[in-house]
Amino acid sequence: MLKGFKDFIMRGNVLELAVAVVMGTAFTAVVTAVVNSILNPLIASIGGSNVTGLAWTIVDGNAKSTMDFAAVITAVINFILIAAVVYFALVLPMKKIQERRKRGEEAGPAEPTQVELLSEIRDLLQAQGQSRPGQAPGGQPVPGQPRR
Repeated sequence: MLKGFKDFIMRGNVLELAVAVVMGTAFTAVVTAVVNSILNPLIASIGGSNVTGLAWTIVDGNAKSTMDFAAVITAVINFILIAAVVYFALVLPMKKIQERRKRGEEAGPAEPTQVELLSEIRDLLQAQGQSRPGQAPGGQPVPGQPRR
């Protein structure tokens, strides 16, 4: 059950969808700021000018004709920061994990298979069978042992 959930989460399209939702939400803030702070004041104004800090009031006394550039800059900075966090915290690590899975390194070094282990045991038994008791491997007598 947990393996299926892990496979579901590790699929690229789920991550891409999550990134798209976060980026869409952040971009919505940028669009809303541009519309509310620049386009709406342009439509509401007919003339005049008053520049105050990062806001510009086109018609004196008409609050709806104020273009607030600071709000737009803040929204753009927020968008860039959110995009950077999403990329470095989600996308980049997920890419590395997927590359590791493709190379088969996620589980660490591969353990020997049963066939490899049995082959090693067979080879060791054959080597021991060639050396009889009282003899070193290769048929040489063991020092201090009587010869048979």
